Amino acid sequence: MRSVNVGRSRLPHQPGIVATGNRANEGLARRGSRTTKMTTRARLALGLLLATPVLAFAAPALADDQPDGKWQIKLLATAVIPDGKISQVRSIDPSLASMAAFSAPQTYASNTVTPTVAVEYFLTRTISVETIAGITAHHVDGSGSLNGTNLVNHVLIIPATVTVKYHLPLGPIRPYVGVGPSLYLVMGERPGDTATALGVTKVSMSSNLGIAAQAGVDIPIGKTGYGLSLDAKKYWVDTTANFYAGSANVLSTQHKLDPWVLSAGVSYRF
Repeated sequence: MRSVNVGRSRLPHQPGIVATGNRANEGLARRGSRTTKMTTRARLALGLLLATPVLAFAAPALADDQPDGKWQIKLLATAVIPDGKISQVRSIDPSLASMAAFSAPQTYASNTVTPTVAVEYFLTRTISVETIAGITAHHVDGSGSLNGTNLVNHVLIIPATVTVKYHLPLGPIRPYVGVGPSLYLVMGERPGDTATALGVTKVSMSSNLGIAAQAGVDIPIGKTGYGLSLDAKKYWVDTTANFYAGSANVLSTQHKLDPWVLSAGVSYRF
């Protein structure tokens, strides 16, 4: 068994791990004080719901109808609230499995806010097809026995989504529901501080297909074609994270991303 240097000491090297032992455990302890409290999904969803009548009241000169243009473009501020929990540990190097930090490992993904653009085409007065364009940035931290650890940094996701929407013909304020497929394109991921301390040199997260369901409301402003828009989407999509030490895959985990995506902004129909 050969040895590798970690700080000033030499620790026995086990297959697939570049550096473990005291330095890794100290890295786990240093990050134990990080706070993980997030705004709950239920409160955000409730806030979105309560905002609908407020925006409707504030919109000047709401019309009884709006232009029947075929196209609608929306510029939105979007909160992305993912899950990120481990649903399955597919494989783990024995050297990691023997560490207390991996006795009951769990993870979560950070929330973020990003601008998005939605483009919608109306097939009929009540049925449309919509796609969104945007990119979100996240990091993945540990919970459970991994509490306080930083595992993955700089995860960029493009949620390529197309939904078919049905608009309820209820007057000037037009609620809708929709559903469709989504391809989550994942890129740019890097090992976090704790993963690096454990000897991880590379991390790769898979791009996967999923499904999205949505509900929202469009509130026209007069007969100008402009309006206000509120939208909530729920995604169901997984990803697999593979951690490498050199060329050896030392840890493979499957995660539920399953984000809530809550948006508010302006629209223009023409």
